[in-house]
Amino acid sequence: MKAAQINEYGTDVVVISRNVNTPEIASGKVLVKVHAAGVNPFDWKIREGYVPPTDKFSFPITLGGDFAGTVIDVGQGVTLYRTGDHVYGSGLILSGGSGAFAEFVLAEEKLTALKPEKASYLEAAALPLTGVSAWDVLFDKMKLHKGQKILIHGGSGGIGSMAIQMAKYLGAHVATTARKDKSEYLKTLGADEIIDYKDEVFEEKLEDFDAVFDTVGGDTYKRSFKALKKGGIIVSMLEQPDHELMDKYQVNAVGQSTRINSHQLKKLAGLFDSGIITVTIERVFPLEETGQALEYQRTGSVKGKVVIEIA
Repeated sequence: MKAAQINEYGTDVVVISRNVNTPEIASGKVLVKVHAAGVNPFDWKIREGYVPPTDKFSFPITLGGDFAGTVIDVGQGVTLYRTGDHVYGSGLILSGGSGAFAEFVLAEEKLTALKPEKASYLEAAALPLTGVSAWDVLFDKMKLHKGQKILIHGGSGGIGSMAIQMAKYLGAHVATTARKDKSEYLKTLGADEIIDYKDEVFEEKLEDFDAVFDTVGGDTYKRSFKALKKGGIIVSMLEQPDHELMDKYQVNAVGQSTRINSHQLKKLAGLFDSGIITVTIERVFPLEETGQALEYQRTGSVKGKVVIEIA
């Protein structure tokens, strides 16, 4: 089979290997013919060596986590799926998978679900990490509810765009930071206030917010505490809780490390099929251009998601 792999860490290191062995079926896992795979920042971070090696993988490494495809075999103990089922989920090597940027992926049963019925393979492949991250933060960690105010940083990105739609579904007032040229797009997602982070100082315009969802990190994270009311919460995809700022502003801070599971994927599929969330795919690359897809994700201000079409 063909697969996008690396044999060393770096930026220009992705190769398309054409004679990779198809993963062998294993207990508790499903073998899936991949139709599409979603690109996430985590993928280029693995490529560049930001993720420390573990005994779970060694070179050559097949990249990719999010996928959508068709089940062609199931391992012993698998009860949720059968051959021919259309599924989506995570085949990340760090999660016991074989890597999703390939013609076939081996994935844990517990990290997959039936794909949304109304989603194309491209749309389904764009959902797992971004959708589950937004779900986990808004529904579980923040317990966001009607009438509350939330600030979402990076609203035009994959996670941010999911979070805006979910927050509006929950009845919250949504402010978001993004580039000015993304304003119309963000309005279509449901954003009530849009702050141009290049020309406006968000913490001077926003106050007494119940929650902040940070997908940017750095100085943006630290400045966000000023926008919260006492007792509010900030959850960051990139930063660990700053206890000094927590004490100063009397708020709660939480770090987010997303772990995909079947239960959340099923909930996510329900939101999609109900029309509550949609997926924006800015660009589609073929498998042979996986290296370019990773660079586009890393260096561009992506509106929604980048997806690799495989079959």
